[in-house]
Amino acid sequence: MNESQIIKQAENELRDIFENIDDIRDYNQEKVLQAFVDNKVAPEHFYTVSGYGHDDLGREILDKVFAQTFKAEKALVRIHFASGTHTLACALFGNLKYADKLISVAGAPYDTMQEVIGTMGDDETKRASLIGNGVLYDEVPLINGTDVDFEGLKNKIDNSVTMVLIQRSKGYSTRKSLSIEDIEKICKIVKSKNPNCICFVDNCYGEFVDKKEPLEVGADLIGGSLIKNPGGGIVEAGGYIAGKELLVERSAQRLTAPGIGSEGGAMFNQHRLIFQGLFMAPSVVSDAVKGAVLASKIFDIIGYDSIPKYDEKRTDIIQNIIFKKPELLEKFCRTIQSLSPVNAYVTPIPEYIPGYEDQVIMAGGTFIEGSTIELSADGPMREPYAAYMQGGLTYSHVKIALRKFLESINFDK
Repeated sequence: MNESQIIKQAENELRDIFENIDDIRDYNQEKVLQAFVDNKVAPEHFYTVSGYGHDDLGREILDKVFAQTFKAEKALVRIHFASGTHTLACALFGNLKYADKLISVAGAPYDTMQEVIGTMGDDETKRASLIGNGVLYDEVPLINGTDVDFEGLKNKIDNSVTMVLIQRSKGYSTRKSLSIEDIEKICKIVKSKNPNCICFVDNCYGEFVDKKEPLEVGADLIGGSLIKNPGGGIVEAGGYIAGKELLVERSAQRLTAPGIGSEGGAMFNQHRLIFQGLFMAPSVVSDAVKGAVLASKIFDIIGYDSIPKYDEKRTDIIQNIIFKKPELLEKFCRTIQSLSPVNAYVTPIPEYIPGYEDQVIMAGGTFIEGSTIELSADGPMREPYAAYMQGGLTYSHVKIALRKFLESINFDK
């Protein structure tokens, strides 16, 4: 078979799966639309204020739209969050104080979060971390490096635990991303052992992939980045935190200052983009998920391992492809880069990046720097040399990139 025939075969075999993805898209689109209608979004909500950002009507309605969409008591949607890591850090630092205890329920979290916690980094980084500020920390190791140890979690949780960190997506690991059902089970175990423990979900890469969000299955707090799923590919910066009102406001006090909280912060004419990005997000996420499923199916056909499999239920937009050879990982990332709408002429090379222990190769010719709802691929230069492909503003863009990669490896053979 040639490249086009492989893709056509894959698409024919994926029809039922794609129909299910479309059903999830339509459900989430209606949910988002209803939040806009119920909160009476109007042109005046696109205007901005300056200075301290007091009495910003658009910001207030934006928070309410996000809160309704994610089934939260309160939401904090701000361009002032520098990244997803910054967003999560504000939630952690806002709700944990000296001698409080945090437990990561699915092994070690994502590399940059380990520096926030204090298990990685140089002396100055560790000094500024949670552990450096007196927060206690523990982890529930994974079973065989892949699965959540629910029994181990039961043994870890007691009245001394203030918060659990539930990272929905796998990060740079080969563990399974956590499904909504997994998150529900984790929250039930935690609450049965300590009803006051805060269940905090790192929701990055997971928004709108399923019909339910973590707050609907027992989580108290969620956070994510606006240059990932909920920004729809057009939001220029920022993040969101949503959940119980008290916990969200504590996070806001960390983002701004005690006494200011969510009441301050000019939004610099970004309201419309964030509203519009959220409205577009269900469709954009749907195309990204279809692209990931197509990639999984194609690599299955040509004999490469990928996680998750094409017929597994999805909980995030990330497709893990195991190449086992560094040169294949580099080739894949360079193919993605060469077919990006921005910086297609650039050749990615492995390098050390702040927050990561290993050299990382990154392909991301995106309109928004660092956006991972746009088609991108990256991976640490360590065994098993896995590529982490995510995003795709359009399904067709993902398909083009996959076809070109198939051409390149066939040429090599």
